[in-house]
Amino acid sequence: MFAVVKTGGKQYKVASGDVLKIEKIAGNAGETVQFNEVLMLGGDKTTVGAPTVEGAGVQAEILEQGKGPKVINYVKRRRKHSSQRKKGHRQQLTVLRITDILASGADKSGVTAAVNGAGFVATAAVAEAAAPKKAKAEKKAAPKAAKKSEAKAAPAAEGADDLKKLSGVGPALEKKLHAAGVTTFAQIAGWGADDIAEFDEKLSFKGRIEREGWVDQAKDLAKG
Repeated sequence: MFAVVKTGGKQYKVASGDVLKIEKIAGNAGETVQFNEVLMLGGDKTTVGAPTVEGAGVQAEILEQGKGPKVINYVKRRRKHSSQRKKGHRQQLTVLRITDILASGADKSGVTAAVNGAGFVATAAVAEAAAPKKAKAEKKAAPKAAKKSEAKAAPAAEGADDLKKLSGVGPALEKKLHAAGVTTFAQIAGWGADDIAEFDEKLSFKGRIEREGWVDQAKDLAKG
């Protein structure tokens, strides 16, 4: 009897007693694990899964954990002053022996399911490292969001004039004027040369207040 199992993104045709190397799975030498992704069973009768064979499993004993041969990889960039980089990699591998092929009842065998060790560790490590950063970012963003919400919800000061009627004043500039304590046409109508110079500097206007004629406009608007 043979089976086709899937692990580490690859498929293997195995029979009882086979020894094979696969991408690392969690476990120590001497432990028994079970592969539950059985794609096909063969023998006297062939059963093809859809996509896996329900209730089937392949049990194996871990013989050793190790690494494969070193693979050298070169990365080179084109053009005149090009650069190159050399990288080496050794794939982590698990050597195991197939001990049993179960056509049914694998879900009740009680044997630990085989889990790709490298992937599991990496996922756990990333989640653990990301947790405090995520909490810190959320904590930092909370007061900003609250301030933004408060600013958006804050109503115009009671008795304030619609300063947007002045030439060149929009919603954003009106908010700046309110923040500076200017809320009425009467206030702007009473500005002198020093006041105009002060607000030119505050608003980075460089003479725009005088060019737009805010003071004269404010006097007319204040009369109603």
